[in-house]
Amino acid sequence: MKRALTASTAILLLSSVLAACGSNSSNNAGSSQAASSDAGASSAASNSGKSKEKVTINLWSFTDEIPNMTKKYMETHPDANVEFKTTVIATTDGAYQPALDQALAGGGKDAPDLYAAESAFVLKYTQGDASDYAANYADLGLDDQMVKDAGIAQYSVDIGSKDGALRGLAYQATGGAFIYRRSIAKDVFGTDDPATIKTEVGPGWDKFYDAAAKLKAKGYGIVSGDGDIWHPIENSSDKGWIVDGKLHIDPKREQFLDLSKKLKDNGYSNDTKDWTEAWYADMSGTGKQPIFGFFGPAWLINYVMNGQVKDTNGDWAVTESPTGFFWGGTWLLANKAVLKDDAKKAAVADFVKWVTLDTSETGLQYYWANGTMKAGEQGTKDSVASSVVMSKSNGEVALLGGQNMFDVFVPANANATGKNLTQYDESINLIWRDQVREYANGTKSRDKTIADFKQKVKDQLGIESE
Repeated sequence: MKRALTASTAILLLSSVLAACGSNSSNNAGSSQAASSDAGASSAASNSGKSKEKVTINLWSFTDEIPNMTKKYMETHPDANVEFKTTVIATTDGAYQPALDQALAGGGKDAPDLYAAESAFVLKYTQGDASDYAANYADLGLDDQMVKDAGIAQYSVDIGSKDGALRGLAYQATGGAFIYRRSIAKDVFGTDDPATIKTEVGPGWDKFYDAAAKLKAKGYGIVSGDGDIWHPIENSSDKGWIVDGKLHIDPKREQFLDLSKKLKDNGYSNDTKDWTEAWYADMSGTGKQPIFGFFGPAWLINYVMNGQVKDTNGDWAVTESPTGFFWGGTWLLANKAVLKDDAKKAAVADFVKWVTLDTSETGLQYYWANGTMKAGEQGTKDSVASSVVMSKSNGEVALLGGQNMFDVFVPANANATGKNLTQYDESINLIWRDQVREYANGTKSRDKTIADFKQKVKDQLGIESE
């Protein structure tokens, strides 16, 4: 089995969008291949008045999201004797991973001390080919009790762990929910109450399609396209694409063939492709038929829908998905080489803790959840890794008519699983989605679709089927 070295531009673009989804400031990583900057400065004098050399932390990322966090860190830690040297390389054209791999392998003083990995490729760095570079959080002094005390969603821990040892955590939590139009809910179901709508669209896909039929009878589509149901299906499967080194098609993922075709044949959607203008039009209510809802995490509401809804702003609500899932996120890892230098180890550990595990009102988690990264400004609120932080934060969002989205996303994060991923998902998902689309359009039989999928995975990735 050989590694996948390339992926399509569409998914690389999606990775960039997902990585940028939590920023309270503008992300410009996609406009350049690489950028370096120094963030933060502190007094070089120790308490004794003697000069003390700053600790330089080399931070690598694919957006300026984490680099911007270093500025807030220095603001809240004025005595930290540290400076950050940041390198930002966009995922556009697949540039980030090869550069990061080379830098990690090269080692030395310019090697990354901290580095980011997005959900589309994070398993390569936590469990896969490049996982040996990552330090265990426990070796940084960040133990399992800290994770438990912060109420970190288990899916995030599972994705960031190898053989039970935690090597990376996400600062966001990206458990998914069903985001729906209030006005359509009232017209079809007589109420827009999330507790009631939850029972109309789920649990399970049979209930969901029953709701689709009711909506269709009144001239509405339930979702924009089959991409909207793919993420809940993919990330609720019992097993991933690779089992014992071979391609495995989990029955829940195979069911996507039938569920996608059912959407198409019955006109339950507008047959759009996600991340296209037609998809965005359905968010604003200007598609060929009004669309009831979308599946997604908090970032879909805050960073995608928020810029598209226009006249439907405030006409949305969020409720539990028919099945638990997550979508996206960025994990923070430390190079195990930092363990050789006590000063650098302590500095790296303190920053990682502040980003991922600090539940105080001066920790990144609290600022991120409440949209208070910039003092005096109300920024974007987001679902964060710590359920403890969300339980004491204000998740009311105007797009949702003032609903506190944390009431839904805390259990959504808990219901997600991180045990069905592989480091090849980015490439395999592309192949699968293309083949399913052909089947739904009636251009291939079911057997032919599955056979072609297996052959393309073998040809492109060198992975044999079971």
